[in-house]
Parts: sequence; structure tokens; C-alpha cells
Amino acid sequence: CVTNKCTRLSAWWGTHKWEKINSHELYNSGHLIESAVAHYRATGKKTFLNVAIKNADLVCKTFGPNDGQIHRPGGHPIIEMALCKLYKVTGDRKYLEGAKYFVDETGRCTDGHHPSEYSQDHMPILQQQEIVGHAVRAGYLYSGVADVAALTGDKAYFEALERIWENMSSKKLFITGGIGSRPQGEGFGPNYELFNHTAYCETCAAIGNVYWNYRMFLATGESKYIDVCERALYNNVMSGVSLSGDKFFYDNVLESDGEHERQKWFGCACCPGNITRFVASIPGYIYAQQGKDIFVNLYAQGKAKIGKVELEQTTDYPWDGKIHIKVTKGSGKFAIKLRIPSWLKTSPTNNDLYTYLEVSGKRSEVRDMTGGITIRVNGQNYSLTSDLSPLTSEKGYATRSGPNSRITITTKSL
Repeated sequence: CVTNKCTRLSAWWGTHKWEKINSHELYNSGHLIESAVAHYRATGKKTFLNVAIKNADLVCKTFGPNDGQIHRPGGHPIIEMALCKLYKVTGDRKYLEGAKYFVDETGRCTDGHHPSEYSQDHMPILQQQEIVGHAVRAGYLYSGVADVAALTGDKAYFEALERIWENMSSKKLFITGGIGSRPQGEGFGPNYELFNHTAYCETCAAIGNVYWNYRMFLATGESKYIDVCERALYNNVMSGVSLSGDKFFYDNVLESDGEHERQKWFGCACCPGNITRFVASIPGYIYAQQGKDIFVNLYAQGKAKIGKVELEQTTDYPWDGKIHIKVTKGSGKFAIKLRIPSWLKTSPTNNDLYTYLEVSGKRSEVRDMTGGITIRVNGQNYSLTSDLSPLTSEKGYATRSGPNSRITITTKSL
């Protein structure tokens, strides 16, 4: 709007470059950089990447802690994630330092900027206890913090993220994996404000929730983060687009009298474009690798090559609970780690926010689903609790070590 001299929106965007924190300039730069990195990784070409590097150089020159630079956080985060991605493909540490600067600057009152809960900069991240404000910004910001923490080895930031995540997952998470209960400010209300009819659950916020949870998993290897990631992916991200692919939800209520319908487009069309780029990235969430360990995070039919190992999944999950995994190629010693979904336990979210109830007469009891899974390796059923089992269990994953396996997982339907 500054470039196009749109004076009608000058109160929001400002009258000149970098004037206002909420102007989306850094947000737009972040998306530019992310798309350029994706293009480079897919094609090996640097034409688009070189443009993004020029833009990132300008951002890093303009914002920072030194005299003559602007001292402000990103406002609408994504620049943090983008600079981290650019650092990983270029090796230029100034981009990581730029991302860390924006994270460190959160909560500081400098250059006339007035921190607010809306942008999660009401206090430094290391002091934050509760997830508040605009839900999309929160998901993007904490994803960027996770990237910075992982790349710099900053344990303090990660401990803060775990604390904020616990508040989100145990008090502010809809059963669909959606976040953000209020249309006002497109954000979070108080703890346990989870009304079905007035839920906001913006599609972009669910995508941000996937980003954040996946990064938490990468840092810890804990399945609870993939549990929330999967829940948001299947029940809030994909609900944001019609099966025909040409109508969209901006907000995703859980209950409607019929007045809530998908639309062809929006004046603020962030969600359709965000779905488009996100769906193309879904294969990258199915598996992960650390050393000789292969993590099977999502159950989806298809073939994959992970290092020197090739796997093939056959399943109709989530409509059917039977998953068959075959190692079609692989030599040497490696381990396959199978996620045991949280919905097979007493809680679909690994906490007491939601539980299963078995109604028996006049009494309701918590339903224990832990017996609803069978794992078969090379035709033989095994229990995770058996001393003779070739399977071990850690951090929510059943682990099978060995060069060749045919693994079948059968889960009980809800």
C-alpha cells in the first residue's frame, strides 16, 4: 500500500517504508524469502533465490541492535522462519543473527513501539507463560523461535516454548486442533474458552500450529507434538478447502446452523494461498530421520526414500486403522520408529483437556484405549510390554531395529 500510495489505508500501513510494525512489510518479505528457498530446493536454480537474498540483505541492514538501525520486532512474524531457512541454504550466519534479533527484540519498548498482547510482544518470550493475541502471529512467531533455538542451541528459549505450548495444548486447543477462539482480533481468549458455535480457528492459524508442533518434535523426538500436528492437519487445515478445491473457509467453526459456508475468495485472501503452498509440503511431514533412526510420523499410503532405506505404506488411514509398512530396500542397521497416536490412549491430546468417556449405567468412566493397537512384525504379533518382543517404546514411538521388516499396525476404530 505504501508503494501503491493507497492513502485510504495510511493509518494502518503508514506513509513510508518500515514506518509501522503491523504494516506487513516484513511479513511479505518473509513469504518472498520462503518461496525463493522452496524454488531453489526444488529446481536448483538461483534466479529467484538471488532476489530473496537482496531483500534479506536489506532487512538485515535495516533492522538490528546497532546505531542507525530500526529497533523493532517483526510485528506479523514469518520473517524469523524465513531468515533461518535462508541461513540453512546459504550458510551466511547474518541471516540467523537477523532472525535471532527479531526474537530477542520481542517485548522491548524501543523506537516508539508500544508492545501488545495482540502481537505477542507484550513481554520478552523468556517471560511468557500463556499464549495470547492473534493466533496466526503466535503460531508463526513460536515456529521462528523454535528454529532459532534449534540452530543456536538456546535451551532457555526452548524451555519457554514448552511452557507456552503446554498452556496452548491443555487449555486453548479445540478438539479439531484449531487455535484462536475469538473473531475479535482473530485470536485467543482466556483459558478454556472453547465454544463450538463461536470458534474462530482460522485456517492460517492451524497451519501455524502444524509448523510449530513439527519444529517442537524435531527438537525433542516426542510424539505428543506430532499428535497435535496431525489433529490440526486433518481436522482444521484440510477443512479450510472444499473437495473441489475452489472454495475456502477463513474461519472454521465447529457448530453451525447452516449460515457458515465456504467462499470462493476473500478480501484478505491469506488462507487460500496458504493452503496452496502448505498442501504441497505435506509429504515432508510423514517421515523424519535422525542418525540411523527413521520416524514414521503420519500414516499415509505411498512410497518414500529416506537415506539408503526405502519404505512402502499401504493403508486407508484415517478411515481405516490398518497400516502395513514394508521395507523394500535397506542394508545395515537402522531403526524404524512408529508413532503410537495419542487418540489410542486415554486422551486424544496427551493431557486432561479431552478424555474418552464410557457410559456404564448412570456412571461415566474414563475410557482406556491403550489396548486398541496390535503390531505385527514379519507375521508375528508382538506386545510392547513383552521381554521377548523386538519392539521397544520411547517418547510415544514403538521402535523396531533390523535391516528388513514387514510391519502391520492395526488400531481399534473409535
